[in-house]
Amino acid sequence: MRARGMCLIASMVVLAGCEDFDLGGLNDRYREDFHFSYPLAEGGTIELENLNGSVEISGWDKNTVDVDGTKYANTETRLHEMKIDVQVTAGSVMIRTVPPIDRHGNAGARYVLHVPRHAELSNIVTSNAPIRVTDMDGAAHLRTSNGSVRVSDIRGMVDARTSNGPVELAGVTGDATLHTSNGSIHADVKKGRFEATTSNGSITARLIETDPSPVRLESSNGHIDLTMEAPREVHARTSNSSITVHMPSSAGAMVRAHTTNSSVSSDFDVSVHGGLLSRHQLEGTIGAGGPLLDLNTSNGAITLTRL
Repeated sequence: MRARGMCLIASMVVLAGCEDFDLGGLNDRYREDFHFSYPLAEGGTIELENLNGSVEISGWDKNTVDVDGTKYANTETRLHEMKIDVQVTAGSVMIRTVPPIDRHGNAGARYVLHVPRHAELSNIVTSNAPIRVTDMDGAAHLRTSNGSVRVSDIRGMVDARTSNGPVELAGVTGDATLHTSNGSIHADVKKGRFEATTSNGSITARLIETDPSPVRLESSNGHIDLTMEAPREVHARTSNSSITVHMPSSAGAMVRAHTTNSSVSSDFDVSVHGGLLSRHQLEGTIGAGGPLLDLNTSNGAITLTRL
């Protein structure tokens, strides 16, 4: 590891209206930059266990893991006690932020990584800060708390989890499992299995291609808005909010929709032969039939709309 100097921050930077900015270390006087680079064989794995700091990862065409970062603390002693530990093999790079002995004060690290595009992000963990990943062809397992997770241009499986922050996916091709609490989920997924759960937040998703795996969406106190450009089986649950499903005009489906204290409406003609049709419930067939739409809420409307 090659240190690039320590600086005392003499002034405060005031930032407004930027909810995603990593504020860790903004008021800490002591900082130290670090940089290191290691080779990684194609298809290798990368792990990063951080504390109190943002993580940004982007793919490139080199078989090298390149890391720039800054560690920070509120005292010089705690800054020197905090270490960046790196374990390297031909097929893996494991990075860990080792906290200072005294954990009662503020301390952490921020990372910016450029990694081989085909590498697997097998365990990327931080807290109190966001995670950003872009332009990768491998699986990504991402965890933070009190921060957002944003993923774009990924061709591989994504497992993203946080609390007290949003999760956003754009341009993803691959299975996606997303979870947050007290945050929204917004996803644009081309192909793959899709599951999203949150509490006290909304779920907005656009799925482009069909897939045999069911779509599973669950929220409480947040609306669900799903756009499907091809038929998919859907199981969606929320409470105290609405569910809206957008589908092509030519779509066929089996519908089972129920709300307790609101209404169910559909832009599509629904055949209810042997099924149920009332203000609060709809069971029947759209067009020639197809995948099941299993939709359930309380205190919110359910709406099926044409694209």
